[in-house]
Amino acid sequence: MSTLNEIGKRAKETSFVLGKLSTTDKNAALKKAADKLISESERILEANRLDLEAAEANGVKGSLLDRLTLDNERIESMANGLLELINLEDPVGEVLSMKKRPNDLVIGQKRVPLGVVGIIYEARPNVTVDGFGLCLKTGNAVILKGGKEAINSNIAIIDIIQESLEESGIPRDAVQLIKSTDRQSTTELMKLTEYLDVLIPRGGSGLIKAVVENSTVPVIETGAGNCHVYIDSHADVSKAIPIVVNAKTQRPGVCNAIEHVLIHNDKLEESALEIYKALSEKGVEVRGDERFRAYAKDAVEATEDDWKTEYLDYIISIKTVDSFDEAVSHINAHSTKHSESIITEDYSSAQRFLDEIDSAAVYVNASTRFTDGSEFGFGAEIGISTQKLHARGPMGLKELTSTKYIIYGNGQIRG
Repeated sequence: MSTLNEIGKRAKETSFVLGKLSTTDKNAALKKAADKLISESERILEANRLDLEAAEANGVKGSLLDRLTLDNERIESMANGLLELINLEDPVGEVLSMKKRPNDLVIGQKRVPLGVVGIIYEARPNVTVDGFGLCLKTGNAVILKGGKEAINSNIAIIDIIQESLEESGIPRDAVQLIKSTDRQSTTELMKLTEYLDVLIPRGGSGLIKAVVENSTVPVIETGAGNCHVYIDSHADVSKAIPIVVNAKTQRPGVCNAIEHVLIHNDKLEESALEIYKALSEKGVEVRGDERFRAYAKDAVEATEDDWKTEYLDYIISIKTVDSFDEAVSHINAHSTKHSESIITEDYSSAQRFLDEIDSAAVYVNASTRFTDGSEFGFGAEIGISTQKLHARGPMGLKELTSTKYIIYGNGQIRG
């Protein structure tokens, strides 16, 4: 097994090759990889069966097991994600500006690859394909460190992708997987400053916190999702209920699913029992404050800890508020700055919510489940950034580039 320094050295060397690839070459390699994932899907499914057996033996269940599970439809979806990237504009080489200075120097900015990207993630084999595709399209080498639960699936996927790269005439080290599943290798990756240009954690709050606090490599912080829907005093309840149900239950184990609902007191009598029934019918455990439970008597009592919890499960907590300002204050205090939505028919409330909520994606009258690279038209995504430096929200191709200044002169010297 290669040491991490060897992996990093090969990635750095390969990044210089990738940075010079034409868009045509990158697109051809993406097409080859997509086709090979489909044709070799049984290899992936057999490896995934081993992971699922081990996970079930270790007591993994519910949404975590769903994230790990692959089938033909999900493999096809991963392959389609690569094909979608082919149709997206290649940002590498784009000149962002060009201005002439008084001394006749012409100074501009040009998009370039980041270089070597590291991604640490948990039991989601689709991240393996997304990470490869986005990094290849942007001319970056990528080092992947997936969770131990998906190790067999990830090895099979990377083997297939590396075979397709070689068939395309591109170095197989454009994408590398750290096969060690111990914590030491994760810690070493966080310190690989000689070779890594940026590190991106994708997973739960514990993983993200550990990377942010321990990495000496620059980190793009992606989102734990303590997300909210606020039902305003001017809400159309018939619109609110399906939005709440979708945002909670369409896929409860993902970061853009909501964990909390705030209901203005003026809408409580009209909406509380109906929301409780609609969520309960979907198997959601509903926790509520005292005022909510006065109408939905079978709801579980919510505690203060609930308001800051990302359940990633069929659990939701509901709080009553007396004003728009109270709702905004609560969300800004408890959210992880990911995605929040207001349900309202009042223009002023909608605009204030958009202005005052400090999150990466803020919605009016829509489910938070749309915070996703493909839904935003970016193709696959590398993650959803909840920080404010360089990238914020779904991270597509442009977020995997940097810029450099290019200067044209004609013999100028500085006096």
